[in-house]
Amino acid sequence: MKNINTKTSEISKQGFTLIELLIVVAIIGLLASVVLVGLGGFRGRGRDARRIADLRETQNALELYYIRNNAYPVISGADTWASLKTSLTGAGIGVTTISNDPLGVSRAYQYGIAGDSQGYVLKATLEDTNNPALNDDVDGTIYSLDCADPSYCVQF
Repeated sequence: MKNINTKTSEISKQGFTLIELLIVVAIIGLLASVVLVGLGGFRGRGRDARRIADLRETQNALELYYIRNNAYPVISGADTWASLKTSLTGAGIGVTTISNDPLGVSRAYQYGIAGDSQGYVLKATLEDTNNPALNDDVDGTIYSLDCADPSYCVQF
């Protein structure tokens, strides 16, 4: 019987202590935070790629609008993007949604229109100031929008 009790006490002593578990959890948490901080730049570049794609998608909607109306939508007021969305989705051209900036209103897209309604510019502010797309966009002030980098502007 003595052997059985010795083996039972040895079995009950196996496992991890609370301190050992806390140390392992702390190390895992530290490693996870380092990885998440390192991925921050990739997420910003991903949002920038989405911004550029959103402007291209809006360009397609504007061209459909132009084909039907022989002019681009005339927008006035402070929130040009919301007004443009309303104009395009309500025009009966098959467009049901126009995207907003991935980070929301604080970085809203903008729309500028030429005086004769025959040209426009779309603007998004990119997070990565070294994004290669900034080399191919238009710069300067166009239709009252400041398109200096890091703003990405598409003009037609």
